[in-house]
Amino acid sequence: MIHSADPSWHSMLEKAFAAFDPEYLAYLQNDTAYFPDRYNFLNAFKTLPLHETKYILFGQDPYPRKESAIGYAFIDGKVQSLFSENGLSKEVNRATSLRNFMKMLLLCEGELESDFSKEALAKIDTSGYIQTIHQLRQNFEKNGVLLLNMALIFSSKEESKKHIKAWRGFVRMFLGALHEVAGDTELILFGKMAEEVEKLEEAKPFVKHVLPHPYNISFITNPKAHKLFGPMKLLY
Repeated sequence: MIHSADPSWHSMLEKAFAAFDPEYLAYLQNDTAYFPDRYNFLNAFKTLPLHETKYILFGQDPYPRKESAIGYAFIDGKVQSLFSENGLSKEVNRATSLRNFMKMLLLCEGELESDFSKEALAKIDTSGYIQTIHQLRQNFEKNGVLLLNMALIFSSKEESKKHIKAWRGFVRMFLGALHEVAGDTELILFGKMAEEVEKLEEAKPFVKHVLPHPYNISFITNPKAHKLFGPMKLLY
């Protein structure tokens, strides 16, 4: 699993994987009931090398749908097009967090003011912006954002807390190793579960951007979100 990642992460991931309980590690290596599967839950480490990483974004856990959970926090594999002739695409409108994130970006670009309705969105000329969810993922990475979650796998709602608890040691060891080699990396924390990172001793040395989860409508107008993501120009 580790060796599927970019080689720049191998040493760090080996240290982080050593924190797993042996029984849980065996589960990761052998089970087929979770997703993304063992070939894909480290995808974020495959496409963004360590030396290009400026931020670690922590969400909660993967989307609870196989087709959506593709190994990148916040990137919904079920979504293809971001826009339609009526504004945001149907897939984006069904994905609350992504919908609010897109509205936040459009607000940063001056395309929206205080009206975030479908009618207001339909008036925007989006032809000059990126058009697909994969281009959005690539733009996150161009800005050095590694898209992680507090747990990198999902099996059921009932087991989410179990997985997050099981991955906590991984997160701690990962952050400890990261600080040794890239201490200027900053952390982006989405929602209450990700705020748990703040409590970790290994997270204390890092600059942290604590934001509401984009599922909350307040995220659209959040000034911290604007300050952080606005300059990234993620729509271009």
